[in-house]
Amino acid sequence: MRQFPLRDIQNPHSNALEQAATEPIVFTSESQSSYIIMSVENYEQLMNRITQLEDLILGQQAQMAVANSKMLGSETFTAELERLAALDD
Repeated sequence: MRQFPLRDIQNPHSNALEQAATEPIVFTSESQSSYIIMSVENYEQLMNRITQLEDLILGQQAQMAVANSKMLGSETFTAELERLAALDD
């Protein structure tokens, strides 16, 4: 990422905003990163990727919860239902 002093955003001769169209840029104040500016397209791609990663993590957590669950498996549950149904006959 390229860096620009924060005062450059007010300078009409600066190409900082043009640069932000192709890659995120960092504005600095007193040599400290202060703001990041990026195109809407880059922002949307970033947000979509974050959403995909969050969904992936939630899916993995759900799979782990099911795997670690103490609930009866479907075969055991079905067998128990059949056993109870046989008692009613």
